[in-house]
Amino acid sequence: EVQLVESGGGLVQPGGSLRLSCEASGFPFEDYALSWVRQAPGKELEWVSGISWNGAITYYAESMKDRFSVSRDNAKNTLFLQMNSLRSEDTAVYYCTGLKGRTVRPVRIIYWGQGTQVTVSS
Repeated sequence: EVQLVESGGGLVQPGGSLRLSCEASGFPFEDYALSWVRQAPGKELEWVSGISWNGAITYYAESMKDRFSVSRDNAKNTLFLQMNSLRSEDTAVYYCTGLKGRTVRPVRIIYWGQGTQVTVSS
C-alpha cells in the first residue's frame, strides 16, 4: 500500500525554523515528482512547494520564496521541507503529496500523506 508519512511538525516561535520530513513507501519513489500542500484553520488547501523526480527543479508559492527550501533523498525515499523565518500565518497542517509523472507541472496530485501540524506562536 502506498504510504506517505510526515514528521517534524510542532510549536515554534515567530522567526524560528522547522524541518519537515516525509517517508514514502509502496511505490517507486524516483518515478514521481512531489509537493507540499498546507491547510490553515478555516482556510482552503494552499500549494506550498514542488520538486521534480531528481530534485533538479523546484517551485515555491510566492509567500514561501527565500524562506522555505524543498529537497529529496531518493536513496532514502524521503522528502524534506526546510522552513525558516516562520510567521504566524504559516500555522497549518502540512501534507506531503505525490504527483503524477516526474515533473511538477502540471500539478496532478495522486498520493497524500496524513499531515503534520505546524504552529507558529509566541
